[in-house]
Amino acid sequence: MTTETGETRVLEKNEYGFIEDPRYKVCEKEAWYGIFLGIVNLVIWAVTGYGLGSGPVDGYSYIMGFPAWFFVSCIANSIFAIAATAYIVGKKMRDMPLDPMTEDEAEAFVRNGGGRL
Repeated sequence: MTTETGETRVLEKNEYGFIEDPRYKVCEKEAWYGIFLGIVNLVIWAVTGYGLGSGPVDGYSYIMGFPAWFFVSCIANSIFAIAATAYIVGKKMRDMPLDPMTEDEAEAFVRNGGGRL
């Protein structure tokens, strides 16, 4: 589809005449980052908590006064989750305006790869 000026339109209307906001795709990708990070956090917590803490108490090793299973699954894993979240927010997520977009602004958003307008 082309415009009167000869530019190719990148947004298409569905059968109801609705044009989906292109920011939804970016938001969906960012939501998947959060889901992935949550799953990784849960797996690390479960594996280290139950794996290192499954033996007899007499056999525990200690890190900074904490049992190793607790230190790794709760303290170190929390530090990892905070650092990973800071990285994802800083490097992977985009700053987007939340105001309503005109069709031309949405076209520009898509043409710029979903970056800033």
